Amino acid sequence: MNTITISTSSLSNRMHAQYNQQPAHMTSLEIAEICGKPHNDILKAIRKMEPAWERVSLGKFSQSFRKVIQPNGGVREFPCYELTKTETLYIATKFRDEDRAKLVLRWEQLEMERLALHPPMRLLTTKQEVLHESEEIVGEQLDAANEESDGCLTVTEIAAIYNMTAHDLNSFLVDMKIQRWRCGQYRLLPKYEGLGLTADRLNVSYSLKGKLKYETYLVWTEKGRDFIVNLIENGHGWD
Repeated sequence: MNTITISTSSLSNRMHAQYNQQPAHMTSLEIAEICGKPHNDILKAIRKMEPAWERVSLGKFSQSFRKVIQPNGGVREFPCYELTKTETLYIATKFRDEDRAKLVLRWEQLEMERLALHPPMRLLTTKQEVLHESEEIVGEQLDAANEESDGCLTVTEIAAIYNMTAHDLNSFLVDMKIQRWRCGQYRLLPKYEGLGLTADRLNVSYSLKGKLKYETYLVWTEKGRDFIVNLIENGHGWD
């Protein structure tokens, strides 16, 4: 029997994923374009102000490169800085008022765009909200765990072909020594395991005390359905 595990840390992982999103950056090339200044002048301003920033924040500005398409169709690689909002506004303290205003407005636009793509995590404040979020997580993991059994048939669905009940069909398969009752569920006998006749499907329910219960049960593949049909009609599982 396959072992299926549902992780209990998914909610925590979701929270960490939202908290650990990388902050937005603005390159010195973008700053130069917004302010209408030569990029070399922006680089000089950043380099001049970096030592004071390093002494206070104990960190240097992040450096990178950007490829820029040239008028002749070629591509040139330019060194640049990647600055956070705080670093950008620190550098802009030496700029003209109009340039600082442009940068503030551009950062507001970036943050609105970022907010639209990554809404901030809402704290779960009620028991109902926590339960709803938990159910969504369990549902997502349940779909992933049951992927192998997608398209499989329950014994009830196969039994309906012959106007039988699930109990009758299960009893028939036991009598034919195809399966047996073991550990609270029907399982194939070793002879028929590994032939692709069945798969395990996970079901989640709540106990009377509100605790989650995980149970697996046997479902039949198309190959397994054909096996049962041949068994009923011809007295054996294969032609």
